[in-house]
Amino acid sequence: MSDVTVDIAAEAQQGWQQPADAAALGGRGSVDDYWALMKPRVMSLVIFTAGVGLMVAPGSIHPVLGVVAILCIAVGAGAAGALNMWYDADIDAVMQRTAKRPIPRGNITRGEALGFGATLAFGSVIVMGLGVGWVAAALLAGSIGFYLFIYTMWLKRSTPQNIVIGGAAGAFPPMIGWVAVTGSFDLASVSLFAIIFMWTPPHFWALALYKVGDYERVNVPMLPVVAGADETRRQIWLYSLALIPVTLLPWMLGAAGTTYAASAAVLGALFLLGAWRVYTLREGAPADRAARKLFSFSIWYLFLLFAVLLLEQGIWPLVSRGLGL
Repeated sequence: MSDVTVDIAAEAQQGWQQPADAAALGGRGSVDDYWALMKPRVMSLVIFTAGVGLMVAPGSIHPVLGVVAILCIAVGAGAAGALNMWYDADIDAVMQRTAKRPIPRGNITRGEALGFGATLAFGSVIVMGLGVGWVAAALLAGSIGFYLFIYTMWLKRSTPQNIVIGGAAGAFPPMIGWVAVTGSFDLASVSLFAIIFMWTPPHFWALALYKVGDYERVNVPMLPVVAGADETRRQIWLYSLALIPVTLLPWMLGAAGTTYAASAAVLGALFLLGAWRVYTLREGAPADRAARKLFSFSIWYLFLLFAVLLLEQGIWPLVSRGLGL
């Protein structure tokens, strides 16, 4: 490890400080910088899964209120991302994957990120409550708080189970969309939560396998750092096996049909194939490629799974009614 890397790692452990010029100037961040604070790539998946929950929920919601609900969920997700970057600015500056984020680059100060995130969080919850319903608003507030206080501030730096428990934060959006329509929970909405909750560990551990050096440098106890690569591969395989029956829960509960069930089975088989390759390829470039491929495919897997559910239970019924079928 180079002297520069050692110095940076030591700085992260002692408490990273915003560059003096950035702290002094303040407010020089561009629109793109504030947009980046909201983690738009993560937000896009949040918006989509929340939209699916809203579209497939029983009952109806006024289109304007539906749009308001999705916007509130999107803004709430962006708020969680900004607050995460505020708290994690010290380790973000050291990790190669996150070093170009707005705060480490000095484009936005930590104080600005905190104010921006807190404003978005408060605003999204209040608008959701006043415009859509307070049950959905409470769930949105809980998801933001869980991501910030439970995952970011507590679990991430204290336990290798961080992403297992913390993954609940990313599993809330489809449930929030569902509750925005119905005003209450049921087992079908919980099944959508459960799918994302079980998907998160193999998805994120695949990333951690080939980014393990980043987490080692900042002493974040991700599973590959604490338990080693082989144990991480074993856990990816076990969680992948557990994920497949969970994806069939909407069908078992009557919230999805045979098209969804068949698609979930095919996509699940492909996911298991990728997880098996990660489990069996343990050295060198092939192992690294297997982990990268599983991580990339896992994003498409979740998207396609929810897309089929949306087409079957949300869009096709609307088309059928419009055509008088």
